[in-house]
Amino acid sequence: MFKDLSAQSFFMGCLTAFVGFASSFAVVLQGLKGVGASDYEAASGLMALSVSMGLCAILLSAWTKLPVSIAWSTPGAALLATAGMVEGGFAAAVGAFLVCGVLIVIAGLFRPLGRAVAAIPASLANAMLSGVILGLCFAPFKAIAFDPKLGLPILIAWAAVLAFKRLYAVPAALLAFVIVMIFGVDLPEGAMASWASSLAPPMELVMPVFTLPALVSIALPLFIVTMASQNIPGIAVLKVNHYDPMPGPLFAVTGLFSLLSAPFGGHAVNLAAITAAMCAGEDAHPDPKKRYWAAIIGGVGYVILGLLAGAVTAFVSLAPPILIQAVAGLALIGAFSGSAVAAFKEPQTREAAAVTFLITASGVSFGGISGAFWGLIAGALMLALLKVAQSRRA
Repeated sequence: MFKDLSAQSFFMGCLTAFVGFASSFAVVLQGLKGVGASDYEAASGLMALSVSMGLCAILLSAWTKLPVSIAWSTPGAALLATAGMVEGGFAAAVGAFLVCGVLIVIAGLFRPLGRAVAAIPASLANAMLSGVILGLCFAPFKAIAFDPKLGLPILIAWAAVLAFKRLYAVPAALLAFVIVMIFGVDLPEGAMASWASSLAPPMELVMPVFTLPALVSIALPLFIVTMASQNIPGIAVLKVNHYDPMPGPLFAVTGLFSLLSAPFGGHAVNLAAITAAMCAGEDAHPDPKKRYWAAIIGGVGYVILGLLAGAVTAFVSLAPPILIQAVAGLALIGAFSGSAVAAFKEPQTREAAAVTFLITASGVSFGGISGAFWGLIAGALMLALLKVAQSRRA
């Protein structure tokens, strides 16, 4: 096995870990805080997710000899950022994370459930995702209105690098954020000393609480967006690169690692799509049979970065919240544009997708249940109504 390791795979694995972590950890922190996590609980969740997805990638890639890259559920984190705190606080959210993990395991082991998730119209799933993401995508521009000296450098760095190398755009925005923090933000006295003391890995065990509003507002939408926007595309990326994985066992293992991270505040881990393309492509190794090492090295990188989550979170907490939201929003612009195009691509489902998108994006909630769930339900009803009307006309 070690004979398959190459410098090329090692470099791509390191790059995968850095891009995967740096491009969306801000979304994860924002999402966990959105459902009531404290700074320390959010840091614990970030650490649990990073370590879990790293160990999961190492296990699956070594077991299957395939470049199985794992990520946290970025769309799921965006969903949490807009869901708001539910009855029971963060403990109820953790209960919902556990239920989501169980559902992912069942989807992997019980084929009818997996097929049912795959049968959700892509237009509605993408409309829900784009509606969830929309609010955070406004943040970069709100940051400029908040303080142009702080917000503009982040946006300019992202746009300038995006024009030449899309992959490095969000890390460039993150670097600009760090520079703005150091030179543009008046840090409280003793802040850096406090930051240095946070280098120890954070770990906060949260006893879960199970409530119906949390299950419907968080667990079910989180399960749907994780499966539809991450796990299923993750399998597609591997197949595009001429690999033929068994989806069920991969889904089930990611569900198990989601269950392991949930008590410490992690929402969900899943098959990666973007970083999977990095590990499964020719840049990882000329020989497809040896590219799995890129995913293994990436997993090791995630574990190391996860152990530093306390320092990352402590540094971020020193910034005005709108700045970290701006970085998170820039990280999601690509996902928003892709999901919006996919949502409204087909004319026959466009109205139903619009209903799903608008209800989800409005942020309205009924009975303590978030708009993401109601948007999906309303879109499905609208789609069914349109099909009935179309069949009668025929």
